[in-house]
Amino acid sequence: MSAQDTKMSKWKEAGALEVLTLGLDGHTFALEAAYVREILDLGPVTEVPSANPFVNGLINVRGKVVPLADLRRKFGMEQSATTIDTRVVVIEIDLGGDQTTIGLLADKVYEVTEIVPAQIEETPRIGMTWRHEYIRCIGKRGEDFIVVLDIATIFSSGRHDKPGAETGAKRNAA
Repeated sequence: MSAQDTKMSKWKEAGALEVLTLGLDGHTFALEAAYVREILDLGPVTEVPSANPFVNGLINVRGKVVPLADLRRKFGMEQSATTIDTRVVVIEIDLGGDQTTIGLLADKVYEVTEIVPAQIEETPRIGMTWRHEYIRCIGKRGEDFIVVLDIATIFSSGRHDKPGAETGAKRNAA
C-alpha cells in the first residue's frame, strides 16, 4: 500500500473532513479547515529579493511578520493581477517540528464545507496538471471536482518546484 493509499484509508475511516474551498486560476482547491487561522484582505506585500519565487513576500498579520506563499507559482500557473476578491488565507502548519504561520494568496475564498468519504477519490497518477504528491485527493460535489491540497507536502518540498513555476509577473497590492 502506498503512502497516498494509507492517507486515504485513514481519512475515510475518520469520516467527513472539514475544508476551506478557494479559487486559483479558475480551479477549485481545498485545504483542511484545521490549518486555517483567519482570512484577510490583501494588504501591502514586501517583496524579498532573491527569495524562492513560491514564497517571495512578507505581510504584516496583527504585528507579526508572516511569509506570503503564492500557490500559482508552485503550480506553474500564469500570474494575474489581484482583484477585489483576492484574499490571504492565514494558516498554521508544522514544519520540521515548529508551528509556522504562513499566508496563502487565493484568487477567491468560497466557503467552509465538509467532504464525506463517499465523495472522495484518489488522485489520478496521470493526467493531472499539478504534481501528484501535492494533491491529497479529489473531492466531488455534484458535477464539480475539488482538489484537496496536501499542504504539509507542498511546504516540505522546498526547492522542488515544477519547472516554469519560477516565472511570473509582479503582484499588485491593490
